[in-house]
Amino acid sequence: MVHARTWQVEIFISEHDDATRAQARLTTPDDTVTPGRGRARRNPHDVNVPEIGDELAVARALADLSHQLLDDAVQDIEAVTHRPSHLSH
Repeated sequence: MVHARTWQVEIFISEHDDATRAQARLTTPDDTVTPGRGRARRNPHDVNVPEIGDELAVARALADLSHQLLDDAVQDIEAVTHRPSHLSH
């Protein structure tokens, strides 16, 4: 039996001076996971290309969210099996 679900990720990006911050917020039908956070800072000597800061900050926010999901999965596995579990990131 096929069971389909939709999870949505919203990305929020803000820039201030040479720093870019991003949040990746995952929303599921049951829950909203704490947002993943990422940051990028441009070296003052580098050319100002905002897209690069956006890409780095968003990639880091998604990586943070990914690690949180893996940690949640480990906790859920341990709650079911009552044994220590380890998933690699």
